[in-house]
Amino acid sequence: MGGQSRKWMILVATIWIQAFTGTNFDFSAYSSNMKSVLGISQVQLNYLATASDLGKLFGWSSGLALMYLPLSLVLFIAAFMGLFGYGIQWLVVTNFISLPYILMFLLCLLAGCSICWFNTVCFVLCIRNFPDNRPLALSLTVSFNGVSAALYALAGKAINPSSNAFYLLLNALVPLIVSIAALVPILRQPTLARLSSDENRRDSLIFLFMNVIAILNGVYLLLFGSYTSDQTVARFLFSGALFLLIFPLCIPGVIYARDWFHRTVHTSLRLENSTFILIEDDHLELHKQLLSRENSKDDTTMLLLNNDKNKGFSEITQCCDSIIWRGRLEMLGEEHSARLLLRKLDFWLYYIAYFCGGTIGLVYSNNLGQIAQSLGEGSKTTTLLTLYSSFSFFGRLLSAVPDYMRAKIYFARTGWLSIALFPTPLALFLLATSGTTLSLQIGTALMGLSSGFIFAAAVSITSELFGPNSVGVNHNIVITNIPIGSLVYGFLAAIVYDSNVSNSGTGPGLGGVMSESVCMGRDCYFLTFVVWGCLSVMGLVCSILLFLRTRHAYDLFEHNRKSSQLY
Repeated sequence: MGGQSRKWMILVATIWIQAFTGTNFDFSAYSSNMKSVLGISQVQLNYLATASDLGKLFGWSSGLALMYLPLSLVLFIAAFMGLFGYGIQWLVVTNFISLPYILMFLLCLLAGCSICWFNTVCFVLCIRNFPDNRPLALSLTVSFNGVSAALYALAGKAINPSSNAFYLLLNALVPLIVSIAALVPILRQPTLARLSSDENRRDSLIFLFMNVIAILNGVYLLLFGSYTSDQTVARFLFSGALFLLIFPLCIPGVIYARDWFHRTVHTSLRLENSTFILIEDDHLELHKQLLSRENSKDDTTMLLLNNDKNKGFSEITQCCDSIIWRGRLEMLGEEHSARLLLRKLDFWLYYIAYFCGGTIGLVYSNNLGQIAQSLGEGSKTTTLLTLYSSFSFFGRLLSAVPDYMRAKIYFARTGWLSIALFPTPLALFLLATSGTTLSLQIGTALMGLSSGFIFAAAVSITSELFGPNSVGVNHNIVITNIPIGSLVYGFLAAIVYDSNVSNSGTGPGLGGVMSESVCMGRDCYFLTFVVWGCLSVMGLVCSILLFLRTRHAYDLFEHNRKSSQLY
């Protein structure tokens, strides 16, 4: 039971790490200060934001480090990379030192790389300690990465509300402090055996309880995360947020108390008598389904034959089907090498859907400071950042819904991806057609909700479509779209922004006004929103095609899962 208790302490430590290491999400909070101090254009500022995302291209280095170094050492290497990268940026922005632009670019790159190393450590901790409930552990912990910006916004207002550059100092120090706090449970990782059916149900219920606490955390930060009226009140609210992060440590005590209660009182209350069942171990572990691969292939053939018998297509429909169905996945969980992956149409549909969905949301958050400033809402940047962060957090939590609902309602995860992509074009076209405060807030919330779901669901989708054993390599290939998108989308936004800075003022509304390299008016981002919106529609179409091509594989997987319950 001690090992079971310690694994929950590790989960809480992983939540802490994720909650305070999403430091790239608060870039818009200090980007205007950085632009002013460095005396750079919007295009050059975009390159600095891109540098942080380029760190994902070096995510493989953390996996390589884990092959030769202890996990705790990898954790502290990540912490010191962030300390060095963000710390020196803070010295530059506060005018303690002066550095050339190229060195600032490299510092942003180093800081971005540290985030990938932190993420890798968290993924490994979840996989090692929750082999029976890996998707639930991953979705829960990854969700807290989306709330980082809201936590840092509240911390900034509680400690030093007068300086936006203070965010850089927080980005440098807080991850190191959290790494030290998380060191004890990480060093005391238990050796765990496979869970029994009763223990698996108990863990599923605990995960449900942890998700409820996470929702409370998100609602709390949404309501109070942007509070700016009084520093004393802000400190009290920040203490409340920390309490909600520490509160899950009660879980081990609950486990011990329950075990003692069952041993001494012999209560008749037992989990197996509950009619509420979330998900079984063999429903989550895709590789277990691969053990019956031969039977699965036979079932695939039968399903395809039945579909052919039950559906009569016209010549036009048959032509379209030949394009849609050619080379589609026959079953979930088949391993794909990198070379095979790049030859699959399903991969490219998935890649484009991610590139034109979640990545646009990330670039939007990077530009949120300038977007708010151009619409005359510069004083509300922190509020908007908290709004985006909170809804990104909720989106990440929602990514676990398919796992909780599959006992009653089963829907392919790629179908959920299509649903999650829908708010992105809706938000962008709303922002393009209206420049009001309300539309800005609604658009920001929708962007955060959509991108958060995609970020959290992506690991599971990659694992299901292209193999769980190859997910480390394959998912790193998938997320190469993030730095590429950050460069392309950010460059487009910067070009449109700078072109309107140089225009003479035409008064309020759609006109651009030049004022110290600051663009004012809806024209600053109007064309950007339109182009982003059109691209997001293309991403939505690709996600729908991916759903249509993979739906039969998900149906087959669910059929085999239900059949396996009979043994």
